[in-house]
Amino acid sequence: MTIAIEGRLDTLTAPELQAELANYKLGELTEIVLDMSKLEYISSAGLRVLLQAFRSMKMGGVMRIINANEVTRKVFEVTGFDEYFTIE
Repeated sequence: MTIAIEGRLDTLTAPELQAELANYKLGELTEIVLDMSKLEYISSAGLRVLLQAFRSMKMGGVMRIINANEVTRKVFEVTGFDEYFTIE
């Protein structure tokens, strides 16, 4: 499954992503690709939603982050989230 995330992923928009992800059977997925080419900003609320989705996936599943800008990549690195996700 590939999801494109645009704009800001923060306390206002994270619940929208969480609701969207709730429509899928994450426990059956082995891979989720998040295209962040149009993501401008991610907050801890956004990171929390991504981590919850990752933990809901099938054991051994992979969450790949693609096309993240430098600022977003830095957020993943500084918070240690780059250990959970494959960032390309």
